[in-house]
Amino acid sequence: MSRAKRLAVIGLAAMPALALTLAVPLANRMEPTVGGAPFLLLWIVGWVVATPICLFGISKLERRA
Repeated sequence: MSRAKRLAVIGLAAMPALALTLAVPLANRMEPTVGGAPFLLLWIVGWVVATPICLFGISKLERRA
């Protein structure tokens, strides 16, 4: 696997983990609300949905290697 693909895989794998752990204090606000729910709820649900998309991208990159 080339260095660029390896870095892409590492970046895609780290993105959801970092967003769900390190960025939560930045998104932890009661305002603004989205659909009556706090923004943090939307942030977490969005990343839970985005994680399989990142994993799919990783599998596509690894199959090409």
